[in-house]
Amino acid sequence: MSGKNKTALVISAHSADFVWRAGGAIALYAAKGYEMTVICLSYGERGESAKLWKEPGITLQSVKAARHKEAEAAASMLGARLRMLDLGDYPLRVPDSIIRDLADIYREIDPEFVLTHSMKDPYNADHPLASQVAQEARIIAQAHGHRPECKKVIGAPPVFLFEPHQPEQCEWKPDVLLDISGVWERKRAAFETMAAQEHLWEYYTRVALQRGAQASRNSGLTIKYAEGYQRVFPQVTSELS
Repeated sequence: MSGKNKTALVISAHSADFVWRAGGAIALYAAKGYEMTVICLSYGERGESAKLWKEPGITLQSVKAARHKEAEAAASMLGARLRMLDLGDYPLRVPDSIIRDLADIYREIDPEFVLTHSMKDPYNADHPLASQVAQEARIIAQAHGHRPECKKVIGAPPVFLFEPHQPEQCEWKPDVLLDISGVWERKRAAFETMAAQEHLWEYYTRVALQRGAQASRNSGLTIKYAEGYQRVFPQVTSELS
């Protein structure tokens, strides 16, 4: 990575997921100089755009356009580059060709870490599928036999699963609490670009406050806002602290 900024990758099922669940991490690491890339597999046009569908004369394409505009505005506020794949939602389906393309993006970006969805979610099948795809693409990007003629394999970037809407039912348990107090206002502003899901603004504010209280209790520090993450792989370290 000599001479290059460090990078990180976020793989989101729908166009707003990265904002609610990982907006703080994105803004925090963008402020540290990381090149943050967000990939949205779909716009969430069918399952997560109910407010838009209530408008007279609305069409599928106009819903997608509105969600694209929201996601671009949010990513810009957070300091990330956005890629929309438009694979559809409810149901989301990801062909092998897209997984191979994602593996190439891993190699292009060579991320320091990856953020994606929980591996279980009985309320939304698109979310665990996105997590599976993110992890499968990572494995392929590590394989020497994948496009050996032109692509360098990646190492082993850690994968962190961001918080689902109902963690207990998703068997998700945070083992990382990230202090986002310094970038909270930026995350909240990014929330407010998501007009199609205004009902979630206060919900995810409460989540950030709750995780902040837990982070304070577990650290002895004064932390107001935090995000929770679950590690997929063990942390490798030469010292315990």
